[in-house]
Amino acid sequence: MARGLNRILLVGTLTQNPELRYTPSGLAILEINLAGNDHVIGDDGQARDLAWYHRATVFGKVAENLANQLTAGIPVFIDGVLNYRSWENQEGQRRSSLDIKAIRVEVLSMDSRKGEATVTDSRGQHRIKNALNEVTLIGNLTRDSELRYTPSNSAVTRFSVAVNERFRDRNGVDQERTHYVDVNVWRDLAEIAAELKKGDPVFVVGRLVNDSWQDQEGNRRYATRVEGSRVEFLTRGPGGGARTQPINAEDVKTDTVRTEVVQTSQLDIDEEFPPEEDLPF
Repeated sequence: MARGLNRILLVGTLTQNPELRYTPSGLAILEINLAGNDHVIGDDGQARDLAWYHRATVFGKVAENLANQLTAGIPVFIDGVLNYRSWENQEGQRRSSLDIKAIRVEVLSMDSRKGEATVTDSRGQHRIKNALNEVTLIGNLTRDSELRYTPSNSAVTRFSVAVNERFRDRNGVDQERTHYVDVNVWRDLAEIAAELKKGDPVFVVGRLVNDSWQDQEGNRRYATRVEGSRVEFLTRGPGGGARTQPINAEDVKTDTVRTEVVQTSQLDIDEEFPPEEDLPF
């Protein structure tokens, strides 16, 4: 059985002072809004700085300890996981979100960040240029990958990765949930990844991005996904472990390998932290 992986690393600048609040049961919640620039190579081979804004949530004692340390404009490092949630809104429509649950938060020394330029957006919020936005995943495809081409003839492949998480609830009972993460990959990597089939285990490295668009009814819709820069195909190795190899069309197989992330936390986030809005910011 291959062990799964679900991790996100961020270095960004706080866009505002975080606000500490509590659930009805007394759980402390601290939401950290931060921003940065990703250095990305475009279709034309030119490098571009693309802005990102993400919200990470800290829970419990860690949230209380951080509440008085964080202020707008300071750089922070976050080590966390992606947390998938789904619910029905008041109109009975199914909604979902992909949130960031922060496991570790470190305030970066201002002295160590000297010379690291920031830019100011239209709201007056500072965004660090030399940021970090990296997601690593190991999971199984929930469906066959889908290849399409943009009007400029750039290949883009979309697939969804499922990562199972095991945890113990507050009563000590073993529970399991699945996190679903949509992934897009581009150009040559997209044409290779198009060979992936439902159930294939993959290793993905990329950056977290937010999309917004208007649906046919005129409603503003949002989605959070990973834009992949590396994809590796996983196969079983000796003793039931896993080994990696590059994705090649002739090498792709359809054997399903269940993946999982084992965590010891007894906190059920969905129980303590019900959804309040379709997008966290």
